Amino acid sequence: MIFLFFSICCSVTVAVLLKLARRYKIKIVQAVTWNYLFAIVLSLIFYKPSFSELISAPINSVYIALGILLPVVFWFLAGSIRGIGIVKTDIAQRLSLFIPILASYFIFKEQFNTMKIAGLAVGFVAIFFTLYKKTAQKNQGLNWLYPILVFLGFGVIDILFKKIAQITVIPYTSSLIVVFILAFILSLASIFYLSVVKKQKLEFINFVCGCILGFFNFFNILFYLKAHRAMADNPSIVFAAMNMGVIIAGSLVGIFIFKEKLNKLNYWGLFLALMAIVLITNLIGNAWHALMLLVK
Repeated sequence: MIFLFFSICCSVTVAVLLKLARRYKIKIVQAVTWNYLFAIVLSLIFYKPSFSELISAPINSVYIALGILLPVVFWFLAGSIRGIGIVKTDIAQRLSLFIPILASYFIFKEQFNTMKIAGLAVGFVAIFFTLYKKTAQKNQGLNWLYPILVFLGFGVIDILFKKIAQITVIPYTSSLIVVFILAFILSLASIFYLSVVKKQKLEFINFVCGCILGFFNFFNILFYLKAHRAMADNPSIVFAAMNMGVIIAGSLVGIFIFKEKLNKLNYWGLFLALMAIVLITNLIGNAWHALMLLVK
């Protein structure tokens, strides 16, 4: 569980850093670019892939799609946190698990039980309640658009990562590095465009913040993978604990530190999001099964 705790802390820290970026006038595109550079360096240090593994990676549409989506959705994530706050953005990101679940039913023909169907129904209600706001504000349309794009983006990313896990030519960790490299190349092209065409200056502070962001982003993934290895017999509990932990921790940070305002429906959305994750992962059933095994 200690790995899960560290992963949750790193995930919420990434959201906090993105929240603070506007206050300190950090250029998100530049910071995200250096984030991937730092993630590549850390991956090379911790995963120690061979050069032959990296060059033998099959550069197919899945790698390319992930290399594009990762930085783009990161930009949407920053926009969502800036527009509607950490609480709602974290819920939108974590509820994106519905997209790969729906894909498993419609594409991979997995059979659904009553619990999963109920969880999906509760989850979609949770999304509406979480994003509901009574008063119209300036740029309210964008405020709605960003979390929806975060929801869709992370859902598609999850499906693509599942596809990469099926590639056996090179280890999964090496595939991850290849994706980071492609994401870095795209991000680098973006800041080159902004620098040449939009005359946006490259600033050292953005590099420093990007490295810090990359540090927590990488260790979020590393500890999450370690948690799955340590609790290999209970993957759904790891998955549920991670998602619920991020929603709860992100909500506490957003409400008590950044003073984000939620209405009654938003709080109901937060509660329903947690219930949806419990239902979809069958957390209660798995926990009961694990308890019975301990008793025996």
